[in-house]
Amino acid sequence: MKQISSRFSIAVHILTLIAIMPGECTGDFIADSVNTNPVVIRRIMGMLKKAGLIDIRSGIGGASLLKEPESITLLDVYHAVEVIDKGHLFNFHKDPSPLCPVGKTIEASLSGELAEAQAAMEQRLKRVTIQKMLNQAHVEAHVN
Repeated sequence: MKQISSRFSIAVHILTLIAIMPGECTGDFIADSVNTNPVVIRRIMGMLKKAGLIDIRSGIGGASLLKEPESITLLDVYHAVEVIDKGHLFNFHKDPSPLCPVGKTIEASLSGELAEAQAAMEQRLKRVTIQKMLNQAHVEAHVN
């Protein structure tokens, strides 16, 4: 099964880290935290900047949030990093047989259900903020 791009979880990681350490987060620092290549981080940070969620300082580096953590939702992040193709989470297989009773109706039969499932997920993402991720990170830091 194809998964949603990891850009989403990496972007949430980036934003939460920036919220904890504003101004100190360079691409290399974040790449170490995420344990991935700095090029991947720079690409995702560029998407977050384009979406108006972060500012990136040239020269000495570092990033900061352009909005308060409680006003950035996971849905904002989801849209910023283009997790899905053309606005649709679910895709249909191409060219099912028009001679098959299922093949000729599957897209029409299933599209409404999948649209409702995507809408439910997006509603859930809209209710969760970077502040919540920040709060959970602080709780975990104090537990360990």
